[in-house]
Formats: sequence, structure tokens, C-alpha cells
Amino acid sequence: MVDITGKPESYREATARGRIRLKPETIRRIKDGRIEKGDPIYAAKIAGILAAKNTSGIIPLCHPIPITNIKIDVKIHEPDIVEVESTVKTKSQTGVEMEALLATATALLTIWDMTKQYEKDSKGQYPHTLIENIRVIRKIKGE
Repeated sequence: MVDITGKPESYREATARGRIRLKPETIRRIKDGRIEKGDPIYAAKIAGILAAKNTSGIIPLCHPIPITNIKIDVKIHEPDIVEVESTVKTKSQTGVEMEALLATATALLTIWDMTKQYEKDSKGQYPHTLIENIRVIRKIKGE
């Protein structure tokens, strides 16, 4: 781990974004509430929050950080994209980029898990399903 002992606490915020491509029919199923496992949007938000809160237990060299807020936004862009944006806030000695990235990735994986039965082709493959563009889009360090 990097030694942050001498660093002062400051307000920090990071936002990460990513998306998953699904079949248009799967998108319609999500919008119509026809996903057998339940609401993937709600589940993705909860999963993202849990992931952000547990980042230091998953990413080996991350510091445990007192998170003060996590916001997970999920938007459907027809015909075939679900976008996740995760914003994490803290007042700490180090940033929350990894927490935001892990929240986004976990939310997207949750959507995949809840919709995969509708994504398979006749060979049992997932040619349409793609998680992509997971990245930090904003980082703030204040006083």
C-alpha cells in the first residue's frame, strides 16, 4: 500500500461510467418488467453500492475508505445499451476512483447475470452481450 499517513483529509469524489450492450429484445424485457430473476436495474444499484463499500476487500492494495455517499444511476439507451454511472464521495486522505470503477463494473455484471438467459444464441453463446467503456469520467479533490 502507498503510505498516506502524512496526507491531510480532504473532500474527494469520483464518477465512473460504463455500459453493457444487450439484444433489443432483452432491453424491451427490462423496460416491461419481464426479467424472470427480477428487476435488474434495482439489483444493479444495490450490487454497485455493496461493491463500492467493499473495494478494499477486493482490490488488494486499496485503502479502506469512509464513504459518505454512493449514487448509482442506470439509464437505458434504446435499442441495445444500458449505461451505469457511479459517483462515490468521501472525506479522506485518498481518492475514491477504484470504488467508483468497481461499483460500475459490478452493476454491469449484475445486469448481465440477470439477463443472460435472454442473451444466448442457438449455440449457447453471447454474441450480442458486451460490457465496455468502463472508465473514470470525473475526479474532484477539494479542501
